[in-house]
Amino acid sequence: MIPWIIATRSTGKLLELVPLFRARGIEVIGLDVAGIPESPDEASIEVFTTFEDNARAKAVYFARLTGRPCIADDSGLCIEALDGGPGVRSRRIACDLGYTIDVRGEDAANNEAVLDACWNSGWAPPWRAYYACAAAYADATDTVHVASGRTDGAVQSDHSGDGGFGYDPYFVSDDLGLSFGLASREEKSRVSHRARAFTALVDALQHTLVGLQHTRR
Repeated sequence: MIPWIIATRSTGKLLELVPLFRARGIEVIGLDVAGIPESPDEASIEVFTTFEDNARAKAVYFARLTGRPCIADDSGLCIEALDGGPGVRSRRIACDLGYTIDVRGEDAANNEAVLDACWNSGWAPPWRAYYACAAAYADATDTVHVASGRTDGAVQSDHSGDGGFGYDPYFVSDDLGLSFGLASREEKSRVSHRARAFTALVDALQHTLVGLQHTRR
């Protein structure tokens, strides 16, 4: 079977998703391993206002580009005190608000921007929140499936743990009772929004999965 492509260049996402798919008998690789060079066009894919539309657009784009089955996601942190923000702008909120991305990197800038916004909201910490994810499958025949997942918790004001990526050190999971920054990869994979979305996606594809695999041999 030719590996499916995960439409991401994020090492953090690949560390979460490759084992999940491998456990279901599906080999997947990221864009870099697939030899797909980064293009300026990629910046114009995720322009929609919902996670579902962004995930669908990304999966379709790379499926058409490569002629291979592609899976993609769009995910973000939705905070009650920020009226559901940063939401689909989770990865770009620092740039949106004019924060400088320095040597600490994009994650640090985004965390700073979100924490400042939470404090300025007038709400006291911890701030109720959830991670949301939409996962999409597309192939060269324009078959498209989309599934969603979410995990609830709260954003704390202090950094806790160095695991995960993005907002994980500040997000305390209701399911685990600790931050995703402190959770092991196995613990996070049981309850994360991304794992739930992709598990739902594979379950939805299960009745056609064997046929899809055979046609890609």
